[in-house]
Amino acid sequence: MRAAAFLYPWDVIGDPDAAERIAALGVEQVTLASAYHSTRALTPRHPRHRVVTAEHAAVLYPPDAGRWAGRPYRPYEAGDWAPGDAYGAAAEALRAAGLEVHTWVVLAHNSRLGAEHPQTSVVNAYGDRYPWAPCIARPEVRALLVDLAAEAAVRPGARGTELESCGWYGMAHLHAHDKTAGVALGDAAQYLMSLCFCGACREGYAGEGLDPGDLADAVRRALEPVWAGAGGPSGAGWPGVAELLGAGPAAATLAWRTRVARGFQEAAVAAVRQAAPPDGPAFRVLLHADPAVYRCGANPGADPAHLLSVADGVVLPCAGGGADAVLPPFAEHARRDTVLAANFTVVRGMGGSPGTLAADAAHARDLGAGELRLYHAGLASDRDLAAVAEALRALRRRPQAPS
Repeated sequence: MRAAAFLYPWDVIGDPDAAERIAALGVEQVTLASAYHSTRALTPRHPRHRVVTAEHAAVLYPPDAGRWAGRPYRPYEAGDWAPGDAYGAAAEALRAAGLEVHTWVVLAHNSRLGAEHPQTSVVNAYGDRYPWAPCIARPEVRALLVDLAAEAAVRPGARGTELESCGWYGMAHLHAHDKTAGVALGDAAQYLMSLCFCGACREGYAGEGLDPGDLADAVRRALEPVWAGAGGPSGAGWPGVAELLGAGPAAATLAWRTRVARGFQEAAVAAVRQAAPPDGPAFRVLLHADPAVYRCGANPGADPAHLLSVADGVVLPCAGGGADAVLPPFAEHARRDTVLAANFTVVRGMGGSPGTLAADAAHARDLGAGELRLYHAGLASDRDLAAVAEALRALRRRPQAPS
């Protein structure tokens, strides 16, 4: 079972042992960030620092000046946390250690864009803007993100890419000093709080036969019991959304959002493929996704049949027993060459379970996963990495269950 570890460039640059350490885990690939959102990250083994603060969403390489000249929206360059071609320097060191490098590109998640250009952001039914969540229904946002996908994905020497947040982002977001846990929001309330009411989305709802003002009123009314602490709907998942909003309006909002997300995904993948080198090995394009089409975030919801007709495969969130929910719907539509990668958190401090990785990965393999993703080799402790290395050795000794 092919395994890949996620890394940031700053995990590698300045640490002469980093690349060999990652290779010693037993992974074949590193998925290396080339465009990433703001974050504060530990670097537990780095000889020069222990905490890196990426102050805003940025590309981790010099953007092409010609591509972005004269455009109102363009990628932000990184500061001193990833100066110059940080991605390129890290990728070169990893390849020298015998590792295949693929890019890791975050798209619809950019707090600085929303802060500097508020009109680009998702707006909820109460009129609150989500500066971290660009609205992918807006043509100017889509143009930025599609071109960013092409540029950030196809870096020199990369053999493929993984596009994160290639779809709707919404309410859920770990923000600086986040204080949003006072009222528990289940799946249904998260969906309602993630519905966008910017001008473009209001026109979209109208095209589905909804009055945008009435829809916003209905969302606010539906959420009143949640704010009062009375709990959410009796049904979980999409039935809960239909219970809160009404089956007809709920379906109409999902029809609009699904059409927008599909168009964005198709355009992003096409742009990457057009930018990929025409010679040499095929450039693989994977999307981070979830088979529950109404979900937002880093793993946005998508119809498995459609997504696998567009991309070469998917990276699926399988931690915490999630494999049973996310893998079978995609495995049902997988072709012989489709990549189904099971993503597991391996950092104990972030809720991961590296001690059970061998068993968890074997179960994912039995469900159809052909590859493994490890989140995140740069953030993990020495103890976690030792457990990962042992798990990968055990997994390769473990026979696959008969299909």
